[in-house]
Amino acid sequence: MTRISADVVVLDIEGTTSAAGFILGDLYDYARPRLDEVLGRDDDTVRGARADAIAETGLDADATDAEVADALRGLMASDVKSTPLKTLQGIIWAEGFAAGEIHSQFFDDVPPRLRAWHEDGIRLAVYSSGSIASQVPWFRHAPQGDLTVLVEDFFDTVSAGPKKESGSYDRIAAALGVTPERALFLTDHPDEVAAALSAGWQVVALDRVGEPWAGSDFATDAVASFDRIEIAR
Repeated sequence: MTRISADVVVLDIEGTTSAAGFILGDLYDYARPRLDEVLGRDDDTVRGARADAIAETGLDADATDAEVADALRGLMASDVKSTPLKTLQGIIWAEGFAAGEIHSQFFDDVPPRLRAWHEDGIRLAVYSSGSIASQVPWFRHAPQGDLTVLVEDFFDTVSAGPKKESGSYDRIAAALGVTPERALFLTDHPDEVAAALSAGWQVVALDRVGEPWAGSDFATDAVASFDRIEIAR
């Protein structure tokens, strides 16, 4: 059992609260064929993401929606953490959740521990490379019930910065009004562990069997489930 004293717990999603294979499978499959339609919308957020995607992928400025969509699907195939891609996926997934066409997935150990920590006065937040627009419905449509009522705030690479840079964790701590030494980050990625530790945070790594980073050298305490983490204020 890993025992931590903290005021705030910030959660990664993929590989930490939820199976990476589910996200890279079911959700990616849902988004792929819908990229063309979304790219053609007359919407400021979409237009901004489209322009950023063109710049990021090296396409010509006059690229068609189909060409941009194909380039984005190429990024998806390589699981590139692209901000414009995440923005467009977030729009697609939020609509899919609202329509009941897709649902989220959480490891069985996660919701009970989140509820217990919340009841004990531990503040909870989320920090994922997926856009906030996709994070919120992911937690709202959990099979175990609406988990957004437990979460104080959501952060992504637009609002906080890249997850492998220590400055991102400085920004999150400032936004939450907490000192780094009273913040705990839960993640499955060794580079994110290093970045958060560099920012002075406490970090516990999730080393879940079958997940992409299982068995890594995390350079911090690693556990197989949330049940192995005990948090007190």
